[in-house]
Amino acid sequence: MTRECTYAVAPNIAFIKYWGATDLDSALPRNASISMTMSECASTTSVRCLEPGQPDEIWLAGIDGLVAAEGAFRDRALAHVERLREYAGVDHGLAVATRNNFPAAAGIASSASGFAALTVATLGALDKEVPAAELSVLARRSGSGSASRSVMGGYVQWPDGEDAEGPAVQLAAADHWDLRDVVVLVQQDEKKVSSLDGHRRAPSSPHFERRQELLPDRLAAVRSAIDSRDLAILGPVIEEDAIELHLIAMSSRPPIFYWLPASLTVLAAVRRLRDRGVEAWATLDAGANVHVICAPAAEEAVVAEMENLDGVHGVLRDRVGSGPKRLDRSLFAVTSS
Repeated sequence: MTRECTYAVAPNIAFIKYWGATDLDSALPRNASISMTMSECASTTSVRCLEPGQPDEIWLAGIDGLVAAEGAFRDRALAHVERLREYAGVDHGLAVATRNNFPAAAGIASSASGFAALTVATLGALDKEVPAAELSVLARRSGSGSASRSVMGGYVQWPDGEDAEGPAVQLAAADHWDLRDVVVLVQQDEKKVSSLDGHRRAPSSPHFERRQELLPDRLAAVRSAIDSRDLAILGPVIEEDAIELHLIAMSSRPPIFYWLPASLTVLAAVRRLRDRGVEAWATLDAGANVHVICAPAAEEAVVAEMENLDGVHGVLRDRVGSGPKRLDRSLFAVTSS
């Protein structure tokens, strides 16, 4: 048996958002979603097999070493470790160490990358070769629905309805279309309302059902845009869907205000870029940070426009990625980069 395994898994940025669930405990969505798996942002997770009878351990890896995880994250991670252990048919303990190279719980899908990384690293440590479709289902069972998309690279759709319990499906590989994602950081601390609470409140918005009616056409437009590599089709749809998610959040009961004033500053800057002929489009997940999607030729102009705006703490340059990467370096041995 492999005693230890480390994976780096990127978050994904949803072009059409998963917002609202038919069964939140099982992360079953009200609507299908489409995302782009990222590349440079990543959750890195090492899993080590312990001797039978030893309790599970969950550690956060930082520059000063390993610190025991606490609170809701620890509880969710332990529950998922138990779920994966039952799936693999083993009874010994597992030690987990994890870290992100980007802000967590700030609207950059850290739950998706984190629980996808926990899934693939655990099964790797247990010498379980699992196809991507099954990994997608197992990652979703963590309670992070978006994790079902992060176990695959490129452009990915997670179905709804009767197919929601099944896997996400890759629409196109990363090398099909080189899109860039300039992540504009206006918030680096944890957001006040979790995505899970946002999903719970979403159906209370008077705009929620109307969005459901509009989504089939949006999904079809995004699939067509990916197939034809047409940013002029993709951009307006993803920006519209992102704004509508936040409209629903703001009109939920009680309302949720994920945006900060700097979020609006960034959105205005994106519109100014388009006025100057730069093809760039904004999308936001459940948080204040803004993802600006553009072609490679536009990346420098986007970065130059964003990095000196009031309220912006920095930008992360990312791009479409190819999916989970197995690493030789263990977080148990090396806790700084």
